[in-house]
Amino acid sequence: MAVESRYVVIRKGVEVETFMDKKAADEYDKMLDMADNLAEMFQQAPVELSEALQEELSIYLAQNRDSVLIALQAKKPQPAKKAKAEIKTDKKAESKATKVADLTTSEKESDAA
Repeated sequence: MAVESRYVVIRKGVEVETFMDKKAADEYDKMLDMADNLAEMFQQAPVELSEALQEELSIYLAQNRDSVLIALQAKKPQPAKKAKAEIKTDKKAESKATKVADLTTSEKESDAA
């Protein structure tokens, strides 16, 4: 018999989403809290938005909070990690190429002997 742990996000008495990972469930719950706060803010806005548009926009902004904070200049953009990853990949590729060249050279030397 298998035992599984599931984490369920419940909003207003309704199961919204189920997760196998507590961290993912907590992050999703936090995102929904932010979306609720944004929806309340939109209700106070001088611009009229339909309820569906308020909900869609608030969820979108909550899901992309890092980009929103950067756009509002409340957070600095992260330096590109790809450059570091590419450097590590290049070093690994270079190391593998050196090993292959060394093996090929030693094979040629043993064939010549």
